[in-house]
Amino acid sequence: MKSPESIILRPMITEKSNSLQETCNQVIFRVARDANKIEIRQAVEKLFGVKVVDVRTMRLPKRWKRVGRNIGQRPSWKKAVVRLREGDKIEFFSGV
Repeated sequence: MKSPESIILRPMITEKSNSLQETCNQVIFRVARDANKIEIRQAVEKLFGVKVVDVRTMRLPKRWKRVGRNIGQRPSWKKAVVRLREGDKIEFFSGV
């Protein structure tokens, strides 16, 4: 079994994720590519001590990047939008 730390890689802190967190009680995470919805739900509940209502996942494709004459690829990755129970909250920046 995978550890929760290897499933949840990092939270995505953007303007859109902040507005989703305030209005819809949803949090966006970058997750391991091979993680499924059940593993993501269990990892979030164990790491943050909250109750997860719904998990939606997206696989984002690899991107071609060019720097001068050189061309390369950025790897594909997976993100999860996790909806929390009413009243639960995850604080990433406390004390600010």
